[in-house]
Amino acid sequence: MTPSLSVTSAPSPEDLAVVGNNLTAFNEGEVGASNRLPLAVFVRDEAGRIVAGISGYTGWGWLYVQWLWVGEELRGHGWASTMLSAAEDEARVRGCHGAYIDTFNPVALRTYERAGYKPFGTLPEFPPGRTRTFLQKSLLEA
Repeated sequence: MTPSLSVTSAPSPEDLAVVGNNLTAFNEGEVGASNRLPLAVFVRDEAGRIVAGISGYTGWGWLYVQWLWVGEELRGHGWASTMLSAAEDEARVRGCHGAYIDTFNPVALRTYERAGYKPFGTLPEFPPGRTRTFLQKSLLEA
């Protein structure tokens, strides 16, 4: 049988699972189990609605903050730093020694730098007109 190539903008969850499971198995064979666990921090209003939150995971001794969002009415009141601190505390409990995050928002960049994150790389024009900055922080120093 000759392999064939396909490109799609609508992959099935099953097809993505094949790729993800096989890559996970390969990586674990190379460097050991990641012990990946989801990590989320939420701020809720009186009605229980999420008005700010963090979503990410811990693995291989690192916290990765994939998403950090603060609702407009809460911006400028320190919630991003409070949520980051809570996520970092949980990551330390899980044995993590570092954290990383990326952004193309200049306001968020300043917030992360104030929280002790240091840039380690950039992608200019990603998206156009902005620079995506990748930042890291040691969790051993705090």
